[in-house]
Amino acid sequence: MHTTIDRLSARQKRLILVTCSLSLLISSMDTTIVNVALPAIHTQLHAPVSHLQWVVDIYTLTLASLLVLAGASADRFGRRRVFRIGLVTFAVGSLLCSLAPSVGVLIAARALQAVGGSMLNPVAMSIITAVFTDRSERARAIGVWGAVVGISTALGPLVGGILIDALGWQSVFWINLPICAVALTLTFIVVPESKASRARGIDPIGQLLAMAIMFTAVFGLIERQPLMFALTAITLAAFVFHESRHASPFIDLRFFRSVPFSAATLSAVCAFAGFGAFLFTMSIYLQNTRRFSAVETGLMFLPMALCVLVTSPVSGRLVARYGTRPSLLGAGVLMTVAAAIFSTVRADTSLVELGIAFAAFGIGFGLVNAPITNSAVSGMPLDRAGAAAAMATTSRQIGISLGVALCGRLAGAGLWWTVAGFAVVVAVLAVLSNTAAAERSRQRIAPLLEQKVSSGVR
Repeated sequence: MHTTIDRLSARQKRLILVTCSLSLLISSMDTTIVNVALPAIHTQLHAPVSHLQWVVDIYTLTLASLLVLAGASADRFGRRRVFRIGLVTFAVGSLLCSLAPSVGVLIAARALQAVGGSMLNPVAMSIITAVFTDRSERARAIGVWGAVVGISTALGPLVGGILIDALGWQSVFWINLPICAVALTLTFIVVPESKASRARGIDPIGQLLAMAIMFTAVFGLIERQPLMFALTAITLAAFVFHESRHASPFIDLRFFRSVPFSAATLSAVCAFAGFGAFLFTMSIYLQNTRRFSAVETGLMFLPMALCVLVTSPVSGRLVARYGTRPSLLGAGVLMTVAAAIFSTVRADTSLVELGIAFAAFGIGFGLVNAPITNSAVSGMPLDRAGAAAAMATTSRQIGISLGVALCGRLAGAGLWWTVAGFAVVVAVLAVLSNTAAAERSRQRIAPLLEQKVSSGVR
């Protein structure tokens, strides 16, 4: 097997891109669609707010913890094979979520669902980078990929609201089953098998340490246990020590010597932390404070969804033509403005003002996805593109987990000014990641990553 897949027609490539995008559609939508179902889950399963946070965060945390491992496994054992396993696992997890009799069972089923989801995004990106070998062709494909991320996460609340009012909260999980079936069928028809020419090793200690870092930090926020943060810091130090000395690390710390890659990772955390806080808070605000139905809540998210639908593909084209700075800068500014408006929201705030804030947030969020993925993958050797893409996706999930966890610690204006701070960071990184020095750091990193590791020493 080879890193790239040659001699494919344009039609085959398009179908492969559709297949990969379907997997991204369901895994990304699931990070948002459940938010609209939270009030119904709270009522029917008698779940406290902290358990509702775990319904969201167990998915994003498990996903973030396993993405890099899934990408490495796909490079070693076959991308199509791991991709299929992921689709089946995700479907089974979705079915179990819909049958959950208690919130505890639902949280466990969400974890299984995330195990399957971890095998979709990074593996699909590896397939895309292997299929689209021309630089401009790959940039366009990545633009579509980034657009699907934005569109799916934005459409989740609207689709969820319609399904919940019509069929109950369980239906937000049923929707995954036919999409998984279509994507699985297409893998047998159009997706060829491929592996990395130099498979990455497995680092179980690094994997466990990374999981411990994320879970202790989020547990400390949700359950209000400050001592957990000390454990997070100790685990982080152990992780850096271990990874810097491992021959085939779970996360190659050399990636972070590239300023654009580091900026993309931090931008993803900040932007998606704001998005996670936005979805969790506004879903509960609209249904509990404003007494909107699930459909009405979904319709309130429509301005954001439409803006993401329009700006996500535009952002992909902007990145291909002008680089990442315009999209990231616009995203940071608009999300800051939206967060400032949300900081003034009350129980009687006009729907027009809410709609304007939702739209501004949607435009900003729609702009941010394509440049994050492009910055993470561009300049990386083909064998490392999957790992780089997995890190970008991991950062998104960590961001959502952080944003949802903060909702239990902060409220009102304090939460929204924190979100505004995250957005300002995105705007600053848009400038810093596009300097001549940043580009030189990107150019220096690729030869280092292409060097073979021998005798366990870099």
